[in-house]
Amino acid sequence: MRGARPKDNGAGGYDPFACGEFPVGVRTLEALDSARQRRFPCEIWYPAAAIHRGEDVQDGAHDAVRDASARAGLYPVVVFSHGSGGGRRQSTFLCTHLASHGYVVAALDHSETVAPELARRDGEAGDEKAARVRRWMESRPPDISFLLDYLLGGAARQFGVELDAGRVATVGHSLGGWTVLAALERESRIGAVVALAPAGSRITKPGIIPAQLTFAWKREVATLYLGAENDVCIPLAALHDLFERTPGAKRLWVLRRADHLHFMDRVEQAHEAIRATVLSEDLAWIPKEMRPMAELSSGDLAHLFTRGLTTCHLDAELRGIAEARRWLADDMAGKLARRGVDAFEHRLAARA
Repeated sequence: MRGARPKDNGAGGYDPFACGEFPVGVRTLEALDSARQRRFPCEIWYPAAAIHRGEDVQDGAHDAVRDASARAGLYPVVVFSHGSGGGRRQSTFLCTHLASHGYVVAALDHSETVAPELARRDGEAGDEKAARVRRWMESRPPDISFLLDYLLGGAARQFGVELDAGRVATVGHSLGGWTVLAALERESRIGAVVALAPAGSRITKPGIIPAQLTFAWKREVATLYLGAENDVCIPLAALHDLFERTPGAKRLWVLRRADHLHFMDRVEQAHEAIRATVLSEDLAWIPKEMRPMAELSSGDLAHLFTRGLTTCHLDAELRGIAEARRWLADDMAGKLARRGVDAFEHRLAARA
């Protein structure tokens, strides 16, 4: 059964790929940003009380128990940022997994999905679209700050969860990857970042949102990039550009035979749906360049790759777990291969 916990991980201890020890609950809250007059639907995944053990693997939508009783404790917090056109539930496979390992994970629907003034209008001219997209991007890093304020201000306490303000991480996919990297230019509370196929490179393709990153961060944080070998929207050259400009400790792992949507739920369906879609003229090249799903890695293996590396990175950098640091340092490619995952780590070339 998907999400079921193994009785024995074979190592007698730490395993970031396996489902964690906690059952998982999920709640939907609505957060009002009075300064911007925006109401944000938010999803929060959290460790649930022991009475829910086993129930969370029966919920096909989220692998979590809706409105479950929380397990009392003090937990690190992770904010997840969705991609353009996505939503707060786009990667529940990852959010739920992190919660099973003792994180409280929160995601909101970003401003462009809730603010009428940011909505697309019929007959929009090219310059009007460009201006609207700029307003989208200007709103996204403040969305991260608002969600952190909301969470750390006591929102989770209403259902019995305490958050550790000293252990905060962000994870984002695509434009959400750009968002969590750009948020570091205004946020000093974030202690670790995972960017999944992020936008923001100086290397862009036609029609892709021209997000740019300055890397003028408040402070250096340990950054993990996860990319896809056959990503037609964010090619490897774009990831290499971001990786080389990122300050501080950083790693980049690439999943072979994978595309941009391998970091979302229901990979196979989402990928083939885009291949069958007639996109606007400036994006018409995307479905034409995408390889059939039959030629690519399965969604299950992509999720295993993403869950394991993300959990290990956050455990090492946010919690200081020694076993996680050893896992990252000792033949991670082999650990992935033994689970059927074909991936490689990109390293900076030695400089003369």
